[in-house]
Amino acid sequence: AARIIQNMDPTADPCKDFYQYACGGWLNRHVIPETSSRYSIFDILRDELEIILKGVLETSDQGDRVAFQKAKILYKSCMNESLIEQRDSLPLLEALRMVGDWPVASADWNKTKEPSWSMEEKLSIMNSRFNKRVLIDMFVWNDDRDSSRHIIYIDQPSLGMPSRDYYFNGGNYQRVREAYLQFMITIAKMIREDKNVSKDDSFVQEEMAKVMELETEIAN
Repeated sequence: AARIIQNMDPTADPCKDFYQYACGGWLNRHVIPETSSRYSIFDILRDELEIILKGVLETSDQGDRVAFQKAKILYKSCMNESLIEQRDSLPLLEALRMVGDWPVASADWNKTKEPSWSMEEKLSIMNSRFNKRVLIDMFVWNDDRDSSRHIIYIDQPSLGMPSRDYYFNGGNYQRVREAYLQFMITIAKMIREDKNVSKDDSFVQEEMAKVMELETEIAN
């Protein structure tokens, strides 16, 4: 209750400016950090929780339960930047291998990979191993008609860019769209280079333009 009162401005007349009355104290005491687009009590709680979690994850793991040990191993693997730099693109190349490689980053994908490639199988691998939903989003959640049970939901997934507007609107949306396409082209070139595949910029640009066209159709 004290925190709510702190975040109010009782000097303001709620009949004239209810927002200032309800939130004026918060506005006077907080500034949105340069690294954030928003700042609320939930953001403050998240920051406080991250500090606590950091302390917990950096303690010795002797005598910990298996779940805690796994969390600390994951944390240490993310913090080991020297090993991450050393591994370079190997984790990404391994992930691509698991989902049947990437046609634009292969010299002969149509001949060597396509005959045995199954979209259903690869979509399930991306969902189960990488928590990535493509084309179809499938998850288990509470049944809206009977909250005592869970059911399988099938839905549309999110797009590659934040919203449909990015695929059709002009101005800043168009600039982001162009940068998005260029980013895909750059990544494809890097992977081809790491796999020692011959340089073919025009082929990469044509293939990524097709990807962009497909994403645009999905967004539509």
